[in-house]
Amino acid sequence: MNKGFKILHKDNQSKARVGLILTPHGAVETPAFAPVASQGTVKALTFAHLEELGAQIILVNSYHLYLRPGIDLIERMGGLHSFISWPKPIISDSGGFQIYSHSPLARISLEGVQFASHLDGQRIFLRPEDVVNFQLRLGTDIMMTLDYFVPYSASFEHHHEAVSITSLWARRSKVEFMKRETQQQLWGICQGGTFSDLRRESLEFLLQLDFDGYALGGLGLGEPKSELIRIINECLNFLPEEKPRYLMGMGYISDILEAVSAGFDFFDCVLPTRNARTGTLFTSQGKIVIKHQKYADDKRPIDENCQCYTCRHFSRAYLRHLFERQEITSAILNTIHNLHFYLDIFRKIRQSIASNSFGFLKASLSEADKEKEE
Repeated sequence: MNKGFKILHKDNQSKARVGLILTPHGAVETPAFAPVASQGTVKALTFAHLEELGAQIILVNSYHLYLRPGIDLIERMGGLHSFISWPKPIISDSGGFQIYSHSPLARISLEGVQFASHLDGQRIFLRPEDVVNFQLRLGTDIMMTLDYFVPYSASFEHHHEAVSITSLWARRSKVEFMKRETQQQLWGICQGGTFSDLRRESLEFLLQLDFDGYALGGLGLGEPKSELIRIINECLNFLPEEKPRYLMGMGYISDILEAVSAGFDFFDCVLPTRNARTGTLFTSQGKIVIKHQKYADDKRPIDENCQCYTCRHFSRAYLRHLFERQEITSAILNTIHNLHFYLDIFRKIRQSIASNSFGFLKASLSEADKEKEE
């Protein structure tokens, strides 16, 4: 299958669209959500679980895989798909968020980034070319360029510096990528915080490099929701219609719905899986914090409208018992439910766009997302 992107249908009342991202390991129906599998696994689940849940694609982190078990080992094992036994598409993040999370210990220069490994303190220096080569060797279907961003509260000057460095790294990444004939895709990342001029400057530079897809990074970091929505809609004016659009790290359903309505196609977030492990479960009526005493003798499933394995077999009372006893099964069953909840919402989003009823679905889901715990 050749790489590319096809638009199949556009909603007649918004900019939402359904499409296909074409990769060597199959097509991804969009709008799509990628469960986060940073280390080559979604925590608490096997890949059999993921396939049963209908996951189309997973997201791994090339920085984490570079540290452990190492790119050389994965390459010797036949590439990442073979190493982890996942036959479907994989998108790999570049490690830009790790630069952000290691700040202020990370030292940024035009050449690359130097920081100490969080595992053993070993000094590491990575250039954007290195990160591209890591991902080429992993064999992931979609690769991200190395980017640099600063906190939402940083000054205009700091955000401008981050855009300049991200742009330079993007150009060098594309040059390195073009040295090899491959069906893998390379997507560029736009930065600029909530500054409209910087976002436009970043996108205009990226568009000249003609990436296979375009992502908005550095959002969901504390900016007001009104600012998030403004930037999403402003950037849409510059993003090419024929390329997939990725809103990185966005997990709140209401934000996802706004982005889909604006024309975004791809999302990832740890929110459903991380919350599952800490006992917060999402339902069509709002969230449930399963540790609460009121669920101790509750015979109902997590969500009476849900058909996941967990809801078909287990009560809230049993799930609370597992969580209180810190049983591994608690994380497994909770994660199955939360990921089913998210992936089912995306199935409904695609169906509603195809039938020109997305506006109705958006209104109903937004209302449920606002609900407090029972």
